[in-house]
Amino acid sequence: MINTILRNIIRFIVLVLVQVLVIKNIELGIFINPFIYVLFILLLPFETPKWMLLLIGLFLGLTIDMFYDTIGMHATACVFMSFLRPSVLNWFSPREGYEYGMHPTIQYLGIPWFLSYSAILVFSHHLILFFVEIFRFSETPSTLLRVLISSLFTLLLIVVSQFLFNRKKEEE
Repeated sequence: MINTILRNIIRFIVLVLVQVLVIKNIELGIFINPFIYVLFILLLPFETPKWMLLLIGLFLGLTIDMFYDTIGMHATACVFMSFLRPSVLNWFSPREGYEYGMHPTIQYLGIPWFLSYSAILVFSHHLILFFVEIFRFSETPSTLLRVLISSLFTLLLIVVSQFLFNRKKEEE
């Protein structure tokens, strides 16, 4: 339990630092805005209570908002993503359910499962974030293109990070 909490605190700090110190400073054009920090919400344990997910989403979003000088935009998107997460997990739940203490990673549940799960949540996060940012429907086509391209790029970063940093624990 303490190990899981410590691991998540470290993951939170690392993902926020990577987002604000590295990704924020890379200019990839107006349509590519990756947000790797959403990986924190994606990798929380399955048994995380819904109320805690919402609080974590709010705290994560407000932390990013401080560095991006956005007033609640990332918080709104993260809370929405945290709200959807339990429903998405139920949609993709195996027949026998999820194992206690297991995290939703590529190594444990496979690439198709992880891509489906993360694509829905990343797309929903980006959709809310970019429409709250633009706050008008007159630019819907360009905003949807930005959501799609940024979501794909974010997913690419998430998948690469899964292969680089998550190793399946060896069976004893």
